[in-house]
Amino acid sequence: MNAVSTLVPSLLAVAVLVVVSALFSSSESALFSLTDDWVTGLAADGESTDERTLRALLDDPHRLLVTILVGNNVVNVAISSIVTLLVAEFVPSGLAVVVATLAATVLVLVFGEIVPKAYGLGHAEQWSLRVARPLSLVERALGPVVTVFDESTRRLTGFVGGDQRIEEPYLDE
Repeated sequence: MNAVSTLVPSLLAVAVLVVVSALFSSSESALFSLTDDWVTGLAADGESTDERTLRALLDDPHRLLVTILVGNNVVNVAISSIVTLLVAEFVPSGLAVVVATLAATVLVLVFGEIVPKAYGLGHAEQWSLRVARPLSLVERALGPVVTVFDESTRRLTGFVGGDQRIEEPYLDE
């Protein structure tokens, strides 16, 4: 298979991965900017499935954060890997790492992080309800990996003298 025949599928894969990265990033900023009053008010309206799912996610903010970060990092590393392979096919080897690093960094920062986080902050309540079920599915799909990182980071945080429940103030505004 030649380089040109892999170009379109690779670019399509990168585009899909950037969208998934944006979902994780926007979810993070939206979920961790919700006020406690708003979350408490959900119950007063008669909870929908999305609201119950959201409340379940928010019940363990550390696990939620670990889920988002594991998912986002896997996606961002995949973006970087695919971009590097693509660039290596078309750019001389001496420049390939520099070009791939710059390209992946711009893609991830602008389209996978900065713009999505701004969107998440601006639409926190609606977006949190919309992404609750997909994040819950990710948490279940990555369950063993999330559990390993959740437990190990809690222990490591405690070992170095940090607050193991550091995420909670962001949910109790």
